[in-house]
Amino acid sequence: MTENSQTALQQAFGLAGKHALVTGGGSGLGLAIARSLAAAGASVTIAGRRTELLDQAAAEIGNGVRGMKLDLRDMASLKGFAAEVEAAHGPVDILVNNAGNTVKKPFEEQTMEDLDQVFDVHVRGALELTRHIIPGQAARGGGSVLFIASMTSFIGQPYVIGYTTAKSALTGVVRGLSAEYSGRNVRVNGIAPGWIDTPLFRAATSNDKARYDKIIGRIQMGRVGKPEDIGWAAVFLASPAAAYVTGQTLVVDGGALVGF
Repeated sequence: MTENSQTALQQAFGLAGKHALVTGGGSGLGLAIARSLAAAGASVTIAGRRTELLDQAAAEIGNGVRGMKLDLRDMASLKGFAAEVEAAHGPVDILVNNAGNTVKKPFEEQTMEDLDQVFDVHVRGALELTRHIIPGQAARGGGSVLFIASMTSFIGQPYVIGYTTAKSALTGVVRGLSAEYSGRNVRVNGIAPGWIDTPLFRAATSNDKARYDKIIGRIQMGRVGKPEDIGWAAVFLASPAAAYVTGQTLVVDGGALVGF
């Protein structure tokens, strides 16, 4: 590869000089996204409720990654948090709304409090945080906002109606915000991960061979994904290489959604 080619690649996919904020960045897919963004050259802040986990993740990634405490259900704190993170680490060029939770119960046992617990994080909290970040991006001439959706945005899974509802809503959020902000050069996209090899996935399937076999049988590529598959998808969507991509939810699932 020539020096000119390397430079072109760095310009297309590199994130040097950009500040990325990743919610839920202390573990799982959020950690993988933060690691990939940092590897691409971004300055990365990870946020979540557990400061010890954030500190461990920041030390693991290195590259100057730092953690900040954030509770997305505390709506009144989000304006102050947005101001604090930008005052401490610079304007947020890339916002990754990744933090999530779930309540697993049969629908008839789910209460409105259960549903609110999930919806407040995935949708209300993410929207409120975005509302205090995206105007600055637009005023500075551009930015990227990502929402992490799910396979449940597209297919049915039992016992997680709150999660399914919230993740389905995010695909609408992506379309709506992209329509509103694309004229100001802020791109809004989503990523819908398939089944990924995380501790949560292993815990859910290690003692349930039938469930594991059903999942693998649906995936065209015949294997679960790696966390970095989602991380590099985030790098692409946040990078200049995706300058003409907005309003899209990229499914990263090894072909499971369209599998037979």
